Parts: sequence; C-alpha cells; structure tokens
Amino acid sequence: MKATLILANGAVFHGRSIGNPGERVCEMVFNTSMTGYQEILTDPSYAGQGVVMSYPLIGNYGVNDEDGESGKPWVEAFVVRHLSPRGSNFRCQGSLGDYLKEHDIVGIEGVDTRALTRILRSQGSMNGLITCAEHFNVNEVMERLASYRVTNVVQRVTRTQPEEFAAYGQQRWHVALLDFGVKQNMIECLRHRGCKVTALPASTPAQQILAGGYDGVMLSNGPGDPAENGAIIDQLKLLYHSDLPMFGVCLGHQLLALATGARTGRLDYGHRGGNHPVRDIAEGRVFITSQNHGYMVLADSVDPAVAEISHVNVNDNTVEGLRYKRPNCFTTQFHPEANAGPRDTEYLFDRFIASMGGDR
Repeated sequence: MKATLILANGAVFHGRSIGNPGERVCEMVFNTSMTGYQEILTDPSYAGQGVVMSYPLIGNYGVNDEDGESGKPWVEAFVVRHLSPRGSNFRCQGSLGDYLKEHDIVGIEGVDTRALTRILRSQGSMNGLITCAEHFNVNEVMERLASYRVTNVVQRVTRTQPEEFAAYGQQRWHVALLDFGVKQNMIECLRHRGCKVTALPASTPAQQILAGGYDGVMLSNGPGDPAENGAIIDQLKLLYHSDLPMFGVCLGHQLLALATGARTGRLDYGHRGGNHPVRDIAEGRVFITSQNHGYMVLADSVDPAVAEISHVNVNDNTVEGLRYKRPNCFTTQFHPEANAGPRDTEYLFDRFIASMGGDR
C-alpha cells in the first residue's frame, strides 16, 4: 500500500506503508543509531514523536520480549529507508513489521531518509503527517500540522502507582526513582548495584519521599518540554533542599536545573543517537554517549554558586552535566544506562552509589 509523508515545510515523500495503514500527525525527529530500534520504539521519551532512522536498513535482527525499555512502544510513527522482512538473530522472536502492526504504529518505508534527515537537521525538527490516503487537501494538512503540539506527555507516560523492584543479590540501598518516563535499564543498573528501587509516579509529593526512608533519589528521563512541568519542579525544590543524595538523567537533569534557578531552551533538531561525544571536564576524557532529547539547560543561566558544568557536548558545546554545590547531587543530559548504545558512562551509577555511602 502506498503511503505519503508530508512535512510542515511542504516537503512530500512517497513510500510504502508499514505497520498500521492509518494516519498520524506527530513531531518528526531523526535518530542516528545503527541498532537498538526496539529500545527506541519503547523509550517513553519519544511520546508524541515520529522517528526517522537515518541508518538505511532497519529490522534485520527482528524483535524479542527482552529488549523493550517499557511495557509498550511510545513512538507515534516510524520512518525507514528499508524494512527487513525478517530478522536473523538467535534472539529473534518476530519481525519488526509485525511488531509495528501489533502495536498500532503508523510507518512508511522506501523514502530517502538521508534527504529527510538533512531537512530536519538544517531546518529543525518539525511536525509531519503520514497518510495512506491517495487524495488529501494540502491546506487542511498544513493547518493540522501547524496546530499540533506535544504537551502533557509526562503525565501520559508515568506510572500511576508505585512499583518495587528488588535488588539483585544482597540489598544495600533503597532508591526512590521518580518516573518521568523511565527506561527499564535505568532501574536494572541500580538493581545490579545492590539497590532496591521503588519507582514512583511523577506527581509524588516531596514530603512522601522524604518520609519514606530512602537512601537516595533518582530522577529519570522523560519526554516533552521540561518547563511545562511546574508542579513537579516545585516538589524538586523541596527535595533539593534535603540531604538525600540525588542523581538526575535527561529530563530529570533539566527539571532539577529549573528547580534551582537555571533556564532551559529548545535545540533546533535535538540529540538522538548512540554516538554523541561528551567531555567529562574533571576527568579530561571524552566518552561516547547515548542521547535522546530536544531541550537543553542554557549554560549562561547556571548560577556558579549553585552548580558547575561537569560535562559538555563536544559537537556543539551544550551542557551535558551539572555538579551541584549542595553535597551528593549531580545530573547528566546523556543516558548512562544506554541500551542500546555505548556503556562508557555507567561509572556514574557507581558515583551515585558512592554518594549514598559506598558499599555497605
């Protein structure tokens, strides 16, 4: 079945329908990863967005029941150059094409994803419509694209009830994890280090956490504009002024920065992929990182009396990490839990464990 992708700038791409042969409006972004498409599809940080995979062959190792980063996919639409009709891997349990249909994801293949990525990179992320209709009103489509906004997505992706995850082996620590759209491997990285993890809804009051007897607080990744989460930011102000060790990642990094007086801004086309170089200023080393975000903490808004910039992006010098003057509190913009992606920066979980007192 034929399918068409129309961008907000008027560009039109024709291809073949994959997944659900329906119609979907979403914010189109691109990801440069060569692998990890199942982790990308199930990352809650993509809620409200359609993903363009810049690597031309997607689906070649299939899908399985183990690689999902949450209970279901969150991507609205999926755009690829070529979708492999079957997977070839000893862990394969099904094809990506069937997976897209099963989870009602609208997609298109056969488009020039290189040209599409160049548009999104030069003109910025923009809204797009994927449709299987042979005839459509261009003016009506442009109106729909102009009115679409990704809003209130943290409330959509966060869990509604607390959930506990036991430590692997002997339990040494109990961590409260505020779920803004957490990837499962963030929880796994803590469990493997002897932490019992209690994942909490994003709206959990600070006083409930402070009274819970936790050894530390993890602020997870998540989708959308951090500045629209005013109620969450107010609660983080209270947590920041406690003595609980804190570690924030991606959206958690941005929210804590807003809670302490910094500002955030939108990146033109975001950082999404598994090959982003980041310099750890204190160590004088560059690490390759996994990233997925469309907003950043503005460097000139960080009060040096509150925090210092600990990591910067080598490509564009944007803020990638903050070390707060308040004891035992630091955040990163990139994903140290990776999956899929390099695991170079998992040492930050060890740093978080050390901030809670080290190995008991």
